[in-house]
Order: sequence, then structure tokens, then C-alpha cells
Amino acid sequence: MQTHFYTIDWIVLCGYFVGVMSLGLLFSARGRSSEQFTVGGRSLPAWLCGLSIFATYLSSISYLALPGKSFSGNWNPFVFSLAIPLATFIAVKWFLPYYRASDEVSAYALLERRFGAWARIYASAFYLLFQIARMGVVMYLMALPMAVIFGWNIITVILLTGVAVTVYSFIGGIVAVIWSDAIQAIVLMGGAVVATVVMLAGLPGGAGEVLTIATENNKFSLGSWDPTIFSSPTVWVVLAYGFFENLKNFGIDQSYVQRYLAAGSDQQARRSLWLGGLLYVPVSALFFFIGTSLFAFYTAHPEDMQELRLAAARQQLVQEGFAAPAQDAEPDAAADYDARLQATAAEVSEAKLGDRAFPLFIAKHLPPGVTGLLIAAVFAAAMSTVSTSLNSSATLVMTDFYQRFVHPNASEQARMLVLRGATVLWGAMGVGMALALVSLTESALDLWWTLSSVLSGGIVGLFLLGQISRRADNAAGALAVAVGLLVIAWMVFSNTSWWPAGYEHLRSPFHSFMVTVVGTLTILLTGLLVSGVRAAKQPPS
Repeated sequence: MQTHFYTIDWIVLCGYFVGVMSLGLLFSARGRSSEQFTVGGRSLPAWLCGLSIFATYLSSISYLALPGKSFSGNWNPFVFSLAIPLATFIAVKWFLPYYRASDEVSAYALLERRFGAWARIYASAFYLLFQIARMGVVMYLMALPMAVIFGWNIITVILLTGVAVTVYSFIGGIVAVIWSDAIQAIVLMGGAVVATVVMLAGLPGGAGEVLTIATENNKFSLGSWDPTIFSSPTVWVVLAYGFFENLKNFGIDQSYVQRYLAAGSDQQARRSLWLGGLLYVPVSALFFFIGTSLFAFYTAHPEDMQELRLAAARQQLVQEGFAAPAQDAEPDAAADYDARLQATAAEVSEAKLGDRAFPLFIAKHLPPGVTGLLIAAVFAAAMSTVSTSLNSSATLVMTDFYQRFVHPNASEQARMLVLRGATVLWGAMGVGMALALVSLTESALDLWWTLSSVLSGGIVGLFLLGQISRRADNAAGALAVAVGLLVIAWMVFSNTSWWPAGYEHLRSPFHSFMVTVVGTLTILLTGLLVSGVRAAKQPPS
């Protein structure tokens, strides 16, 4: 496989890293107090916070996976994006004012006021575990294509990314994170547009050829519209999943809540949320179009399709523990590896081809300098997500654990020590998670979906219960969460290999996208039912 990474590409990539690191130093003076470190003094403009929300939303998982989805399938996952406007409206209407009216920095301090300390600890603990998993998967899925396509050492790539993000998050606090997010958002969008233009220029028929090939292969389909099917990703299943997942993101995720609080006014906060949420819709459409264009490009260039198969096979063998032999290896070892590579390439799945199609195109077909820009964009997608996770995790460690239970009247110096210590600790754990995934033999993306479903914990259901019902008290909330977690655990694990043999009839009949939907509704409805029954049993006053 012939790929290139010229001197000019290294200059562009290194320039990107130097620029991002410089932001940490530039804003170091504005990260010396806990207020500045966590909410930036509550004085940032809407456009800046909005771009940061967008960049946080678009991780390296999205940057590589969205084109992969439309390459190997159709536009069914785009329905997820169509749910964003409604979720954004609800967040702007009810959730955002709730946070802005509070003096709290932690999104989950409000749960304590409503249901007690257990609710705050439950939400914060699950969020902190979720962020470790998220950072690890994001860095791993960013580094693996770089290692396979360019031959870079995957451990070095992970360590470099992790250290760089941790340093500028440590020094500059959320102001550095938000500014770097905004710049990374511009790099992300610019890289995607350039890649699209180059790709269409490589097709004799341009955009018309993409439309022809895609239409012939039903690539623009949104999927089945059958409202009675819940075991596959129909339009309605994806739409429901998108609504509840985006409501979780924009309504209760600490990462986004801190952006609302960092905005200079309520109006600025509302504008930032609308900008960050709605910007993702057309940009995600662009990424799906990139995937469809990639399908047309590889269809028109069979030799590139074979190289794609070999690249996907190499990556699969790396995950299975079969690295390519050294150049001075025995001829038999090289022959055995080549035979295994060819056999794997012939059987590689369409999904694996899709996830590798964009990185291979970047490495092989983009002109010098532009390749560096696109690789910088992939790093930007990962780093914007990881930096946000670090800052929000450090904030929760300080507010929900240290200040709440260890030292409520801690000095400014002590709070800053905890914030910076937690930033380093969570950065190290995120890198450790990514390094642990290097030897993973199963799909990292499949593992991520499982971890995401479990660790999100149906928290949005508890928030909705507190918002909707005034009668729901501590006991009703705790029972609702317990029932909801049991349902979530059943839905997740009943469709894995860990489910015991002989109990196949007890497996969940729902698609994995329904975990968030059913879990949230279970907590909400259980809480409403319990509080209603208890109110009915109470004698009239």
C-alpha cells in the first residue's frame, strides 16, 4: 500500500500541535482560580461556546465512523441528527434556565437538592467512569488507523495525544479548552470540505457520478419506516434513540452544562446551545455524503478497493495480535503472514471497510499539505473531546466529592490543587484505557456502545422525574433508578456472549439503540407510579 506523508504534512501537523499547546500557555493566567478553571469567569461569547459544544460533540469516533456508516450502509444513522433540534429546544426551554439560575458549577448538585446526596453521587460517579471509557475509546480509535496506514507506533500516538491534551487542559483550564475546541471545530469543518472537493475531483463524473452510483445502490435510504419493529434500527428507533441521547447530552451532561455557565448571559448561553446543536446537523450530513462519495470513488477504482481490503485486514490482524513480521524475518514467517492477510482481506466485513475508507483516502489521495490538514483534523476531533472530558471530570471531582464530603470550606489554593491533580489523574486513566484497548480482540466500537449504555446509567430519567413530578421524593427516585438500572443491565448483557446458555428466550427483543430509550422511560414511569401510589395512600390532611 503506497501512502504518503511529506515534510509539508509534518509541518502542518506539528504546527497544529504547537498551536494547541500554545493556547494553554496563552490562557494560563485565566486558569489560576477555580472559577476561571471551571466556568471561565462566566464571560465568554456565544459563538465561542457554541463552537466548543460542536467540537465536543464531534469526536474522532464521529469523524471516522459517520463516513464509514454511509460507505458500508446507507443514511439511516443520519436520522439521529434529525432529532437534535427537538432535544435542543427542550434543553434551551427547561434545562438551561435551571442551571443558569443556580450558583452551582456541578450539573448534579441540583439532583441532591431534589432527591438527596445519593442522587448526586450516583450521577457524578457514573459520569466520571463514563468519561474514562470515552477518552480511552476516542484516543484508541483515532490512533489505530494512523498506526496501520502510516506505520506509526500506536502507543506513541496515544501517549503523545494524551500528554498534549492533559498539558493544555492542566495549564489553561476551561478557557484554553473552549478556545482550542473552537479552533479545532474550524479545522474539522475545513478538512471535511477539502476532502470532499478532492474526492469529487477524482471522479470523472464528479458529484453526478456519486448520485448515480449511490442511487443505484440505495445509499441514500433512511431505512425502514415500519413503526412496529424495535429489533432493528428503523427510522423510528434511530429517531427515538437520537432524541433521548441528545436530551442526555444537551440536558444533563456536565461537559455541555459548563459551556452554558461559561457564557456571559442567559441569551448568550441560549445562542451557544442553538449554534452548537444545529451546526452538527449539516456537518453530519456532509460526513455522510463523504462516505457515500467514498463508496462511489472506491467502486470506480477497484484497485483502491483491494488496498482498502488489505488495510482493513492488517488492522484486524493487529487487533487479533498478529503483527506484520519484520523486514529481516524468516521467509516462512513472511509467507505465513501474507497468506493470513489475503485470507482475512477476502472475508473482511463491510463495516470494517467503512471505518477504514476515509483514513486510507486521506493517506493516499490527498495532495501534500492537505494530508497533514486532514490528519490534524482527526487529531482535533479526538483532542476536543478528551480535553472537555478532562475539564468536566476534574470539576466534578472537586465540587461533588472534595468540596461536598472532604473539605466544604477549602481554600482557593486547595481547590486548584484538586482540579489540577484530577486533570492529570483522569488524563492518565484515559490514556491507560486507550492502551488497554490496543490488545483488544473484539470491536472497540461495539465495546463503546456497551460501556456507553451501562455507564450513562439512565441519569436523564432521574432528571426528567425531578422536573415533571413535584411528588416524587427521595424514596421514589431511588426505587426508580434501581429498577431502571436492572432493565438497562438486562437489555445490554442479554444480547452479549456473557448471557448464560439455556436462557435465550429471556434475551431482550430490542435493538441496542433502545437501551437509552427504555432505560430512561423506565426510571421516569416507575418514579411517577411509585410517587402516585404513595400519595394516594396518604390520608388527606
